[in-house]
Amino acid sequence: MTYARTEPTDQEPDIRARPPLVREFLLVAGLFLVYKFGRRAANGHVEEAFRNAGNVWDLERALHLPGEGAVQGLLLHSGPLIHAANTYYATVHFPATVLFLVWLFWRRPRHYVWARRVLAALTAAALVLHLLFPLAPPRMLPVAGMVDTGQVYGPTVYGQTPATDTMANQFAAMPSLHVGWAVMVAVGLIVATRSRWRWLWLLHPALTLLVVVGTANHYWLDAIVVAALLAVALAAFRLPLSVRDAPPRLPGPGLWGSGDGVSVPAYANGAAAPAAFAPGASGRGAGASVVPARSFEAAAGAGSRARARAGAAR
Repeated sequence: MTYARTEPTDQEPDIRARPPLVREFLLVAGLFLVYKFGRRAANGHVEEAFRNAGNVWDLERALHLPGEGAVQGLLLHSGPLIHAANTYYATVHFPATVLFLVWLFWRRPRHYVWARRVLAALTAAALVLHLLFPLAPPRMLPVAGMVDTGQVYGPTVYGQTPATDTMANQFAAMPSLHVGWAVMVAVGLIVATRSRWRWLWLLHPALTLLVVVGTANHYWLDAIVVAALLAVALAAFRLPLSVRDAPPRLPGPGLWGSGDGVSVPAYANGAAAPAAFAPGASGRGAGASVVPARSFEAAAGAGSRARARAGAAR
């Protein structure tokens, strides 16, 4: 007797839970513009940013954190590698997050609402820190002795004069939203999908961390702080119980008899039973048939009565 092995299938999106598209587009675009203008408003605190950078550098050394220069040294051994790291820093961060939200909106509407709230809270908290704690990145700190890989090898998203850069605030290193958004993308996709390969999404924040440190755009503490902020946001905006999916497999006998981890036959979900289980169907050998359960019970009962009569005769 064989069972058809089935894998969990991708669930259909709950269209009723999908927010209006135009409203969501305007909301997300508005939040992004508020963040961009907020970062611009935090620009210009040059002396304070360098003073904070020296304090962060000293704190990392006091905490015995590894030097950021060790990561950059590995990248600088190869021109194509450092160029790839700069390209990753400049081009992956924002598009990956947008694609993540678009996919959730289309395929997992309830997860989308949760992820959007978490990302909005994380970004708002980061903006507050940018305003209160301007920080020059390690590529600007002389004591760090690191290379501005974007300016030297390219490509870069920053101007050559940070104090007059009108496109971006280069003194907003704390915390690193590159890392924070990447971690949220990985967490969101792991929670919203069932693939056995979904844990590979953790490579995205791991690679992002190495890139932002190796290109001298962020300190280790920038990543640690954003991870703490994300943990608070995830605790504040928990995924509703109704959204959490039921286990994809039915219980059955497991290693300790608990029933976990047993494959579900195809016919257990309401599909037609295999021909081998139909009355009168042939089994493993030619001419073998499946005997109904009641026939076994009747035969067992007849045997018991026969043994009882034999005992009485003795």
